[in-house]
Amino acid sequence: MTALDMPFAISDLRPDETEATIMLWEVCGLTRPWNDPRADIALAVGTPSSTILAGRIEGKLVATAMAGSDGHRGWVYYLAVDPTAQRNGYGAAMMQAAADWLRKKGAPKLHVMIRSENLGVAAFYEKLGYEKSDTITMAKRL
Repeated sequence: MTALDMPFAISDLRPDETEATIMLWEVCGLTRPWNDPRADIALAVGTPSSTILAGRIEGKLVATAMAGSDGHRGWVYYLAVDPTAQRNGYGAAMMQAAADWLRKKGAPKLHVMIRSENLGVAAFYEKLGYEKSDTITMAKRL
């Protein structure tokens, strides 16, 4: 039986899935030493302007998408699909679920940031209708 033969369900992340989420993010190369994933999870699920959506196959966490709205636009972070389940449409399903969640929050536009070392994922987003924007994102540690 392949992943495509199994039902894929998306809902909010459950409190007991924190460790599984962190392990998924690590295996997908999304964590950074300067970002505490537990703090990111707590913040996202602890405010009404953000959430973490979880994709499961037979109850097992295989995908996540963190969605948040700043009141002007929506953002998706930590889109992750277990490498053993990739290329089955789960990433697209997670992005659609995140877009639906953000639309309900009133966000008129959805943005994603792609790390420079992960530019290969741009083709995935382009297939979903995302376009490169003429902006430069700058950051400063506080």
